[in-house]
Amino acid sequence: MSGLKRATEKNMMVFSGRANPSLAQEVSEHLGTELVPTSAYEFANSEIYIRYEESVRGCDAFVIQSHTAPINEWIMEHLIMVDALKRASAKRITVVMPFYGYSRQDKKHRGREPISARLIADLFKTAGADRLMTVDLHADQLQGFFDGPVDHLMALPILADYVKEKYGDQPLAVVSPDAGRIKVAERWSARLGGVPLAFIHKTRRTDRPNETVANRVVGEVAGRYCVLTDDIIDTGGTIVKAAEALMEEGAAGVIIAATHPILSGPAVDRLKNSSVTEVIVTNTLPLSAEQKFDKLTVLSIAPLFASAIRAVFEDGSVTSMFDGHA
Repeated sequence: MSGLKRATEKNMMVFSGRANPSLAQEVSEHLGTELVPTSAYEFANSEIYIRYEESVRGCDAFVIQSHTAPINEWIMEHLIMVDALKRASAKRITVVMPFYGYSRQDKKHRGREPISARLIADLFKTAGADRLMTVDLHADQLQGFFDGPVDHLMALPILADYVKEKYGDQPLAVVSPDAGRIKVAERWSARLGGVPLAFIHKTRRTDRPNETVANRVVGEVAGRYCVLTDDIIDTGGTIVKAAEALMEEGAAGVIIAATHPILSGPAVDRLKNSSVTEVIVTNTLPLSAEQKFDKLTVLSIAPLFASAIRAVFEDGSVTSMFDGHA
């Protein structure tokens, strides 16, 4: 009978798209493995071609791709990579998207609008994804858009521990950029030892992207270093206005802590020329040399993803990574 025994040892394989290869390389190093060699190029009409240089049959596949500009190109590459794995008989496919593209289009504000975040989830399911892994979704309900497990990790411990170590001897306050992110600010407050909370009351224009109408500080911030937390910095307009409002209320300084540094258009100039003390982000999205500036600190998210990938591969628990209490 022993001759009929089949090998049951699982095989982890990690794959990287071309959007943020340095992050994928760092994740694979933390896992003690190597990225699977992959051929990827465009045809003359810009169609994307993918082929893996090793057999992937029966593997537990983790496909890492940051949804960064040009975002449609990298999402399409991600989908094609998943399809190639499915057709090559990978046993389980986990899509690792440090930043979930189109996540801000998670509901209809007005008639005749799409819910593009749901479409992205459907596309990955159709391509063959069994599981999604991401960090700091724009809205928690996005987890329900995908028909399968979603590992929603939090960068809060990485960001907050850095702030605590560097600014812990200063009087601090945690500030939510709007009333909707108060729960996240509460977790930040707990991580920083129960510091006071405040939030910015703002009005956002539904007909103009990346634009707010008014800012008003609710809470006591005078004389404190304010940790202004958010999931995304895109054009920087909203968060710089919030920082200015805090300084006008007598804040000793403003520290911006955000997970995803999109930094579109005027963002770098706005942040560089603002009264902000430091801007702390993670490397969920790649930054060009032009996007880096003196006030910017980039912390690595790779150890978090490596721990989560290992837990999923070993069928362990990743719950502690969901709530910021890791």
